[in-house]
Amino acid sequence: MGFGRTKIQQQECSLFQKLNIIFLAALCLIMISTPAEAYDPLDPGGNITIKWDVMSWTPDGYVAAVTMNNFQMYRQINTPGWTLSWSWAKKEVIWTMVGAQTTEQGDCSKFKGNTPHCCEKNPVVLDLLPGVPYNQQFTNCCKGGVLASWGQDPTASVSAFQVSVGVAGTSNKTVKLPKNFSLLGPGPGRKTQALMTWNVTCTYSQFLASRNPSCCVSFSSFYNGSITPCPSCACGCHNRKNCVMSESKQAHKAGINTPKKDNAPLLQCTHHMCPVRVHWHVKLNYKDYWRIKIAITNFNYRRNYTQWTLVAQHPNLNNITQVFSFDYKPLVPYQSINDTGMFYGMKFYNDLLMEAGQFGNVQSEVLLRKDKNTFSFKQGWAFPRKVYFNGDECMLPPPGYIPISAKFCL
Repeated sequence: MGFGRTKIQQQECSLFQKLNIIFLAALCLIMISTPAEAYDPLDPGGNITIKWDVMSWTPDGYVAAVTMNNFQMYRQINTPGWTLSWSWAKKEVIWTMVGAQTTEQGDCSKFKGNTPHCCEKNPVVLDLLPGVPYNQQFTNCCKGGVLASWGQDPTASVSAFQVSVGVAGTSNKTVKLPKNFSLLGPGPGRKTQALMTWNVTCTYSQFLASRNPSCCVSFSSFYNGSITPCPSCACGCHNRKNCVMSESKQAHKAGINTPKKDNAPLLQCTHHMCPVRVHWHVKLNYKDYWRIKIAITNFNYRRNYTQWTLVAQHPNLNNITQVFSFDYKPLVPYQSINDTGMFYGMKFYNDLLMEAGQFGNVQSEVLLRKDKNTFSFKQGWAFPRKVYFNGDECMLPPPGYIPISAKFCL
């Protein structure tokens, strides 16, 4: 089913145990496992962990701190942010929340006087937006549901809120922690479920998250006048009927950049029909160095990408000398191999990839030192082996279409 390294073990949980739920980017079917398909060799330990910590007692329940830590190296939860839900084990209610809120109050008619914040059996919780009043804030709250990746910004990869639970019992013999947790992020298929009395550990599955890639890669070089474009329909052509021509009047209409509630894209018409294209250009060749230019273009009119990440795999990334307009961090999942790195935007400069249009692109040049024992321009060596944008693997051109030249064979 496209997820791997699944461990299911029934165990008893006491009140003060921390409930750890591992995030999936796909629906996790508990009793099925195919380890090979979901394992991410570039981020073998990546997950999102949720901790439910009971902190104190109240007259009819307890106060808990709920904390989400994104331990994924290059996958973040982008706007419009995370949604968290669960099922109460008994007839609990939420009296108050700090740092978050539920989407529905539910039927609280049996309560006279004080009314709970939420009486739903399956509450759905959203993060608050930045800038809420101080008395509504909690430590690491109020980011609009956005979680940075651990590799990009560990301090921004955590989110938390406080919840006061009532009608829950007041001892470790009568209180039961919630079950059936679901954590969703933007986009299709990003969902996980776990029970309090079960441990479920799974890795990310792009196959289950989306039937088609969400990005593609094109190539060009100084030694070949042709450009290798993204493959046709690289991301599927199911959006072709509703796409917008870049020069049409519709592309400049008021409100075209307003996101829909279902997060449905509105793409610029292209042959590849991808929301994002990454272009890798081999720009210059020096005696001891060579230079590439990386450009990322957004073709979705209804989405911008906050704190975007780009991961590339290439053997010469172990010898990067300078990255001019992006930040860079090597990813070394295996100590003996250093061929993978993460590029991301500089804060307050280009860490926001705008929606399709005039400003819908970011770019940087990268200077690399040659390793005379391995360096070559032959057979497409100068181009990446894999490219990921925001954690999803992009479709590369077929090997036979990579720009080559017999003249440059260093």
